[in-house]
Amino acid sequence: MKIKLCIVFLCLGLSFTWGQNSGVIKGTVRDSETGVPIPGASVQEVGTTNGTATDFDGNFSLNVSADGVIRVSYLGYESQEISVGGRSDISVDLVVSASELSEVIVTGYTRQARGEVTASVQTVSSEKLQDVTSPDVSTMLQGKASGVQVVQGSGQPGANPSITIRGITSMNGSVSPLWVVDGVIVHGTPNLAPNEIESISVLKDASATALYGSRGANGVVVVSTKSGVSGKTTVSVSSRIGVSKFNSGNFDVMNSAQLYNYYENFGNPSSIPDYFTPDLLNRDFNWLDNGTQDGVVQDVNLSMTGGTEKSKTYVSIGYFKEKGTLKGYNYDRASFRLNHEYKVFDNLTLKPKVAFNYEKTDDRQHSLYALYTYMPWDSPYDENGDLINPQDYQGTWYGRDNSNYLYDLQWNYGKNREFNLFTNFDIEYEIVPNLKFISTNSITMYYSDYMSYTDPASNSGLANNGQLYKSNAKRITNFTNQMLQYKNQFGDHSVSALVAYEYNDYKYQSSSATGYGIVTGTTILDNAATPGAVGGSANDYALQSVLFNSDYSYANRYMAQFSIRRDGASNFGENNQYGTFYSGSLGWNIHNENFFNVDAVDQLKLRASYGAVGNRPGSLYPQYDLYSLGNTYDGFPAPTPSQLGNDDLAWEKSYQTNIGIDTRFIDRLNFSAEYYYKDTSDLLYFVTLPSTSGYTGYWENVGGVTNKGFEASLDFDIFKGDASEFYWNIGGNIGTNKNEVTDVYEGEDIDRGTKLTRVGEDFNSWFMRKWLGVDADTGSPLWEVVDAETGERTSTTDYNAATKQIVGSASPDFYGGFSTLMSYKGFSLSANFAFVSGNRIYNSSRELYDADGAYPTYNQQVLADGWSRWEQPGDIATHPQLLYGGNNLSNKTSSRYLEDGSYIRLRNVRFGYTFGSGLISHTGIKSLELYVTGDNLWTITDYTGMDPEVGADGYSSTLYPVPKRIAFGLNLSF
Repeated sequence: MKIKLCIVFLCLGLSFTWGQNSGVIKGTVRDSETGVPIPGASVQEVGTTNGTATDFDGNFSLNVSADGVIRVSYLGYESQEISVGGRSDISVDLVVSASELSEVIVTGYTRQARGEVTASVQTVSSEKLQDVTSPDVSTMLQGKASGVQVVQGSGQPGANPSITIRGITSMNGSVSPLWVVDGVIVHGTPNLAPNEIESISVLKDASATALYGSRGANGVVVVSTKSGVSGKTTVSVSSRIGVSKFNSGNFDVMNSAQLYNYYENFGNPSSIPDYFTPDLLNRDFNWLDNGTQDGVVQDVNLSMTGGTEKSKTYVSIGYFKEKGTLKGYNYDRASFRLNHEYKVFDNLTLKPKVAFNYEKTDDRQHSLYALYTYMPWDSPYDENGDLINPQDYQGTWYGRDNSNYLYDLQWNYGKNREFNLFTNFDIEYEIVPNLKFISTNSITMYYSDYMSYTDPASNSGLANNGQLYKSNAKRITNFTNQMLQYKNQFGDHSVSALVAYEYNDYKYQSSSATGYGIVTGTTILDNAATPGAVGGSANDYALQSVLFNSDYSYANRYMAQFSIRRDGASNFGENNQYGTFYSGSLGWNIHNENFFNVDAVDQLKLRASYGAVGNRPGSLYPQYDLYSLGNTYDGFPAPTPSQLGNDDLAWEKSYQTNIGIDTRFIDRLNFSAEYYYKDTSDLLYFVTLPSTSGYTGYWENVGGVTNKGFEASLDFDIFKGDASEFYWNIGGNIGTNKNEVTDVYEGEDIDRGTKLTRVGEDFNSWFMRKWLGVDADTGSPLWEVVDAETGERTSTTDYNAATKQIVGSASPDFYGGFSTLMSYKGFSLSANFAFVSGNRIYNSSRELYDADGAYPTYNQQVLADGWSRWEQPGDIATHPQLLYGGNNLSNKTSSRYLEDGSYIRLRNVRFGYTFGSGLISHTGIKSLELYVTGDNLWTITDYTGMDPEVGADGYSSTLYPVPKRIAFGLNLSF
């Protein structure tokens, strides 16, 4: 055994002194309360330098003297000394220490005690992910991790939010974080049921993300799913049912009387059509009430965990169903997961996993755009209660579009079905003590099937006698990682290292077809009389990598980490197909120094890191000369030039610096703060070419952007009693980010319509005409003119003469969240808040609904508090004079519709009661909790739109608002 170990140590360049050993003992180290194995625990023979560390399953093997004593220790637990006494098998249950941090977190490819982590990593446990009622786990991260901005953007059932970690680091590439589930890099945001998740780690700095190389520039979200636990089988059930309310925020449209008064105030009454008579006041149909409803959500989950020392299993089944607050849209998802571990031999463990979910949406959703634009003077029904078709209606239809969406909606619909399959077959093999081979292998498959039916009797089906559209898509990804991992401890020295090869590929195919001239009710394309357009696509990519990481710790005082990764990607030019990414970090646990003697301070750690990570282009084939087959010649497909290739196209690189401090006081107060700086260069940019070249353009490495910011998080146990006493915890986090463009193509500004890319400015800078208000004498709109030579600023009533300029940014000044939790004798009350401040939202809906008469046959927005309309000379007003047909283009794009997007939102409040064992022990139930929970019940904002929670680009139109929701639920196990 010694010979084998010495060979390993020589290969790794390590050496140490052997003690006098005479026998091998094996054992397992677990948490005394949960029974969960503890990886990385120190097992050392007392009085010697002979020691080891437990593996991922908490197992260890060590040569010790027959009469020796071993000390088992781990950060956050009370150490134990155990006499060997000739035994060969020892199990150790460590008790959590009240005075130390005990959390074990996933940091990329490894697991570490929090006190040993030198990277910027923030974890969210499963308990904190179960408050909000949602089928999507990313939604539940909102406000719970510093530096992580989660924006829901849409309240439609099943919609995914957008996530940005520490700002925008690319102009044309992806800015979404990388997701890793159980060690497998997945494509896009994983479709996971929240109840399957054990914990989430958000990796933010280069030290944490560089091991993911080209995909770590935007941060990494690492998800660990639940696993089986040895012992008696436990069955758990969770169920909740809730009611959702449509939430239009501060936005209201006019009723009949308000709209009539609006018409009465037109400054050019001669332009008003003859239909404007007092009889209109007898017509008042509420389109919004007619198209909205109380939504219903149901979430039921059943899980089972159990096993023996050799075999452990976790099984979960879930069902989520939601009926939207807009009528006609239903979302269903069924999910299943099986995680199994089987110890074939003491040194060989198999870990197969399989999970799948099936989603379906039935879409006959009422049009939110129509609910707001349709006039209250129009009713969708005639005197007999039949739906009106405005195209052949004998009466007057007042709305501009001359359409009644309900008429077509009685026949037309769409539906979508999606299936996701995730499979893992992982192997862990201990070659010799402290050296392990880990094989992670995964195949995922996605399949979707969509259909849209347009009935011949509907207005939209008249031109083609109805139509049927069908499409399907499939995606298959393969992932494999083959890793050698070494972990050992020699006295005060702790060393771990890994080296791995990784491969990942992606293949996607889609097809679509349309048939015209259908029989009412048919859903088979072959029944269509006339074949219509057909379409399809196929794309793929592949990446391969080699990576190395090492961690070193001395006496739990000084920590160091280094990693390097070499990535090769299929979507780069031949001359730069491979990129190298690296990181290094240092940590110092000052509280473990002999000179540090401050009883009130339990932890004081400094850490710093620096590294380089990369990013790839959004296009899968940016390096190639591409040709389009979209044109025809003489009836045959004709290839025409499309994209010019670039064999020198290289990686975006982001150089990141991070400095942080972690503290804990009086065993109650945790506080962390850090500063980061990210400098991203060689940004991937699509350079357009003149049409005379025959090409649309080519990809080039031009441009740069920096992001710098500060983050802080706090967690404080104000009262800290046992389960029967009062407990009160508060926590919060805040993050700031300053984005700045440092380089652009040929140094020239890039006008992106309503945005501008300019050196020295935020990438999210709004670029439009500056609104100066209303001329008090004439009631005309005013904009600003800037003289290009002198810089002199004047006003104008001519929209086209106004100067486009930077008028703010969509990026917030700061964002974050805070929470509180109280419990007493089984009762618990918690609340979570999220906030954003300083961002500017462009409320484009106001171009229609707040148009000063430009759209008189659309319903209009009720003026918000503080707004006023100009009526006569001398009026100081926010809105110009009302004119039928509009007032000098006053509703065109300008900073008039830029609004403060700041808000504070009560994301969730929850009240529950957990029954004591004395009340339920006779029933066979182990635990039982009943609770009521509410989502988005309260929001403070000055934003006049439906919902201030819009995408990171700050652009808002008629979005499906996030609903308010009340739910009742229970959790039980037996």
